Amino acid sequence: MFKQYQLQYGFDALEPHIDTLTMETHYTKHHAGYTNNLNAAVEKDEKLKGLSIEEILRNLDSISDSALRTAIRNNGGGYWNHNLYFSILSPNGKKEPEGALLKQIEQDFNSFEEMKERVSALAISRFGSGWSWLSANKDGSLVATSTANQDNPLMDKADINPILGIDVWEHAYYLKYKNLRGDYVKAFWNIVDWDAVEKLYAAIS
Repeated sequence: MFKQYQLQYGFDALEPHIDTLTMETHYTKHHAGYTNNLNAAVEKDEKLKGLSIEEILRNLDSISDSALRTAIRNNGGGYWNHNLYFSILSPNGKKEPEGALLKQIEQDFNSFEEMKERVSALAISRFGSGWSWLSANKDGSLVATSTANQDNPLMDKADINPILGIDVWEHAYYLKYKNLRGDYVKAFWNIVDWDAVEKLYAAIS
């Protein structure tokens, strides 16, 4: 059974950047819903039991039932995406990357600020709901991408792994920021825990 990432901070800890009500609703309603729906969907196919969520998402085409495949794509994506999202946020995290990750960011994006601008632009320009990603290839190189809905780069069968994701579904920001998605994206960078992102990067590269 898949379990939600357990928050390491309170619902109010990310104020003023993300408000308490948004955090509580996002985690206990949306993320919990994706988790519950994913578990219910996996129960319908014996071949999926015992697989990791990454294995499932990278091999969605192997699910022959189209309705089940869609349910797992949506809810499995929502589950994995939110686990990552909540795990890289912190009120007390390191504010900038260091070491190997910073070096690679500077190599692939010229600077830390240019990387943030690129990932932010993808988040802000995403039409409708979706995500913006910073992902790592097996060779350590980094790429910025965007996906619709609850899709993520794991589903593209490319051998890349997201290490940072910005949720731009309206439920992630609308209670506080209304239609000002750009303000939310700007605020997001204030609560990224770069220690957590560095650990994800190190595990991949």
